[in-house]
Amino acid sequence: MNDRPNDRRGFLSGILAAGTAAAAFRQPVGAQAPAAGAFGFLPAYARAQTHKSLKQSSFDRTGGNSDRWPVAPGGVQEVFNATGPGVITHIWFTIAASSGDHLKELVLRGYWDGNDKPSVEVPIGDFFGLNLGSYQVYQSEYLACSPGRSLNCYFAMPYRQSARFTVTNEGKAEVGSLYSNIDYLTVPRLPDDSLYFHAQYRQSAPTTPLTGPTPRLNPDGAQNYVYMEAKGRGHLMGVTLGVLLNAGGWWGEGDDMIFVDDDSKPVIVGTGSEDYFLGSWNFGGRDGAVPFAHAMYGAPIIVNPERTGGRYCCYRWHGDNPVTFQSSLKHTMEHGHANDRGDNFYSAAYWYQTTPFTEFPPLPAAAARIPQVRTP
Repeated sequence: MNDRPNDRRGFLSGILAAGTAAAAFRQPVGAQAPAAGAFGFLPAYARAQTHKSLKQSSFDRTGGNSDRWPVAPGGVQEVFNATGPGVITHIWFTIAASSGDHLKELVLRGYWDGNDKPSVEVPIGDFFGLNLGSYQVYQSEYLACSPGRSLNCYFAMPYRQSARFTVTNEGKAEVGSLYSNIDYLTVPRLPDDSLYFHAQYRQSAPTTPLTGPTPRLNPDGAQNYVYMEAKGRGHLMGVTLGVLLNAGGWWGEGDDMIFVDDDSKPVIVGTGSEDYFLGSWNFGGRDGAVPFAHAMYGAPIIVNPERTGGRYCCYRWHGDNPVTFQSSLKHTMEHGHANDRGDNFYSAAYWYQTTPFTEFPPLPAAAARIPQVRTP
């Protein structure tokens, strides 16, 4: 389902320039990483490396076969803790839980360089693109869900001093089995321009529909749905979005509007929600929509399209052209044309920035994160 060349090469080729090339090991066979002089014909994985490959997992420390962690209600399980410099290259989870809402109840948090505030704070399902709390097999450039309900992430996550990840059970039932494998590498040093990975959860359930004279206009995006806000320098890598319809009709007439270094007006304005997710024409419409999943964009879940209770999960990656910012970025989208619809939006946004944490809004309570149709 990867339908285009590996865009990670261009974005990540410099992240390990200090003598390691983790990203190069995931290039297509025959692809050549940048090399000096006359040796450009030789791919990076065929050359000597200076990093050390490691893994932290939930394996049974006794030598037995209980390679999992149970997580009690309210419990916090540390799944990763390492000192730097290093790079997390891959995260894999699979979960057995009695609660049917565990993808929304379990929260993944990540902390860089000893900070007590997280740079990653997202319900596990939303982090892996399953924003409505149900599993769906799909593959994209950075996230995937495989048969057997295994969750995979391939965002590179460099850290200078330390990295720590936890999973918190905010539900009312025990999670019987949390299986975890996190691959990482240690390096002699990181480039000075290495950035810290961030992921933030937002929801509006429901969004507030606006009414007014026709034609409705929205030049400033003041009432748009907000995916994320960040201060400092960095670049946006993309979003995942789950939409649960509270009324029939098409939800996606809203434009994407991205504010870069200026909160007064958007610098980037698109032509419709399905266009932002690189589909078109309502993804095929009420009777013709078909789920799809490609390397850089997709809508792997489309159920009961344009009907009350209809469900959509979408993603869009900007790895081919990350949206850069020098002082601030706010990524938004209209909910319907000029914000005229009141559906339920659940999203995760992913970006890199120079500082190892940023202020996040409070995470909604677990019960409020469970998708429910809210008819007028």
